[in-house]
Amino acid sequence: MNASELLANTLSPDANTRQTATQQLENASRENYPAYMMMLSSELANENSQLHIRNAAGLALKNALSARETARQSEYANRWLALDNATKDKIKQESLVVAAIAAVELARDQWPDLIELLLGFVNNSTNTNLKIATLQTIGYICESIKPEILSLRSNEILTAVIHGARKDEPSTDVQLAAVHALFNSLEFVRENFEREGERNYIMQVVCEATQNPSVAVQVGAFECLVKIMALYYDKMAFYMEQALFGLTVMGMKHNDERVALQAVEFWTTVCEEEIELAQEAREAADYGEPPEVESKFFAKVALPEVIPVLLALLTRQEEDADEDEWNISMSAGTCLNFTAQAVADPIVPAVIPFIEAHIKSQDWHQREAAVMTFGSILDGPDPTVLMPLVNQALPLLIGMMNDSNIHVKDTTAWTLGRICDLLIITIKPDVHLHPLVSALVTGLQDNPRIVTNCCWALMNLADQLGYLEEESESPQTGHLSPYYEGVVNALLRVTETTSNEANFRTSAYEAITSYATHATNDVIPVVQNTLITILIRMEQLLGMQNQIIGVDDRNNWNELQSNLCSVVISVIRRLNDGIQPMADRIMTLILQLIQAAGKTSTVLEDAFLVVGALASALEAAFSPYIQAFLPFLYPALKAHEDTQLCMVAVGIIGDISRALGDQSAQYAGAFMNVLLENLQSEVLNRNVKISILSCFGDIALAIGVAFEPYLDTTMGVLRQAGALQPNPLDYDLVDYVAQLREGILEAYTGVVTGFKNTDKVHLLLPHSSNVLEFIQRCLADDERTEPTVKLCFGLLGDLADCFPNGQLKQLFLSEWVASELRTKRGMSQETKKTMRWAREMVKRATV
Repeated sequence: MNASELLANTLSPDANTRQTATQQLENASRENYPAYMMMLSSELANENSQLHIRNAAGLALKNALSARETARQSEYANRWLALDNATKDKIKQESLVVAAIAAVELARDQWPDLIELLLGFVNNSTNTNLKIATLQTIGYICESIKPEILSLRSNEILTAVIHGARKDEPSTDVQLAAVHALFNSLEFVRENFEREGERNYIMQVVCEATQNPSVAVQVGAFECLVKIMALYYDKMAFYMEQALFGLTVMGMKHNDERVALQAVEFWTTVCEEEIELAQEAREAADYGEPPEVESKFFAKVALPEVIPVLLALLTRQEEDADEDEWNISMSAGTCLNFTAQAVADPIVPAVIPFIEAHIKSQDWHQREAAVMTFGSILDGPDPTVLMPLVNQALPLLIGMMNDSNIHVKDTTAWTLGRICDLLIITIKPDVHLHPLVSALVTGLQDNPRIVTNCCWALMNLADQLGYLEEESESPQTGHLSPYYEGVVNALLRVTETTSNEANFRTSAYEAITSYATHATNDVIPVVQNTLITILIRMEQLLGMQNQIIGVDDRNNWNELQSNLCSVVISVIRRLNDGIQPMADRIMTLILQLIQAAGKTSTVLEDAFLVVGALASALEAAFSPYIQAFLPFLYPALKAHEDTQLCMVAVGIIGDISRALGDQSAQYAGAFMNVLLENLQSEVLNRNVKISILSCFGDIALAIGVAFEPYLDTTMGVLRQAGALQPNPLDYDLVDYVAQLREGILEAYTGVVTGFKNTDKVHLLLPHSSNVLEFIQRCLADDERTEPTVKLCFGLLGDLADCFPNGQLKQLFLSEWVASELRTKRGMSQETKKTMRWAREMVKRATV
């Protein structure tokens, strides 16, 4: 079979033909990679070949060079770099898949003349198609390569891209390609945006492009404005005043929905930025500092112009709209939601006239828009401003659950869910609860979308009333108690279906979970009966294991088992040691489920979480189950490529150690060996390694002096891990180091506390200077987090508490210790309390 036939077969409607062809391509890439790459690039460059085959060749080439997983991407990159230069050059010349190759080579300082070559094509070519292809390639390169690699060439790239996007450019296809390339280059042209002249020119070109005769170019230009607002908010005041305000409000009114969507997205982005800036300003005020960037309050200023347009767009719903398809009314609702959060109280008088005028309209579009508006403004304004409105509206909204139109009922259920979630204090139990619960339970028999929202509303009702009641110390009864059995049974009936359209079955299980979590003592029998129902369903599902046919059945089975596990976990946590009579049955089922799940990691994760919850609830009474469970735990710990499963498995070791206390010493050797092995793995995700370090602390705290055989190794590993310093330019690394330090501090705290007040406490002395050095490094970091600071003071106090007789006196008398314990910098009350305790311990240890 020749190359074109093979590539054509990868696009075949027949699954077997398609699979066979894909497998043959994979085999070819493994057996003779250079020949495979040459074949694909030749096919791509062959102008006599059909377009769909050339596209397939291009896709196969790209897939041979790039992968989502980091490890595989590294393997693909090394495979390409190992090719001889002659072969690589030939593929580069013949192939249009330049971006995928560039992503590999530019990151390693190879192919230095590529950008210059491309810029030459844009600036000097009279060939329009070549210009378009080149601009598209520049766009793809900008999209796939880290900004810092391209920032050195930002001037030249920007010049070429802006040149193509100018209104004087005769070809709209060139303009479109240039606007898309500009969109992808915006992150690394920060220096250009700092210079006013260059910024003015970029903004002029983009603003002019929003008025281009081509709708596609207009859409692309508005997309650029959205991204510019997100990246360079602090530079936008002048342009908002001069052009953006008017352009975007006009854009929202555009006849073509694609343009209107982006113009609405612009204002959503403005609001998102201002919500974040308000949060940063509050945090800065807590520390007595000014915020780094001050809000310009664009949303508040624009409110009189933007709100009427958004409200009008809300009425443009489609009768048969697909809820997965983003449309202008959905976009307007989202924007309104963010606007309420950004501007707070002023939104209320801006929308109330619209709600009052339309909520009883004959036209369902108007009714639904009015309810959507009401639901969208509940998060942002002060609850005291909203309370009288909600009190007035609740009876009307509850009545609208019987509306003749499905869209109105759907939005009403969502709005009631929002009220339950955000403004539970407005619901008066003796007035509203009975009609509200009745309406929501009746809605459980309606259309799947309405069922989903009713489940969500019932869940919020249980959660928020539960939180309110829990504040008044473990009540014997609650406002929902009279409805508990009826609501839970109605939710269980909803889950008896094989369908999960609009996610309604999953939503019902989530609601059941909330009712189990917040059950007051008088409804514990309802929770116990629910558990029995759930366990019967698990048994039935396990019995159906051999009848599963096809991927859809398997996915449905997996999803149901995960839902059932979630309910079991919530019941275990609520009943705590009261779960003991059911423990044998639960563990038997869970072990069967782990065996049946095979390598389906999501089901395994949920099954393991049930085991962890059971261990925490039963404590020492969990020991009879350990031997049966360990053979399933170790393979999960060694599943290094499955990050989430491995993370959960590490967490289970912590759960078991905490549950059994010093009884877990018999398992500590095996646990420590597998965890130390995992730290050596090059495949295992680095975040799992943080959990492992933290887990060392759990084991040490549980078994105390029995941790002695692992002490030196553990302290060496922690010292080595603590030496990693963040690169301030690499945000991912800064976040990772912050989390890593928290994990190390937790581990040190567990070890120190485990040996404190024992006859082996002296074993900590040789490690104490390293621990204190690490604490000093963490506290000296300007980017330190609040949890890190609290852990540092706690560990400092614990170490001082271990040696009250002056054994570490000289170390504790270091200037940095006194300085940190006198600090007046902003921190929470909890952290200040920990610091004061540490100060007392250090004072005692240095007398």
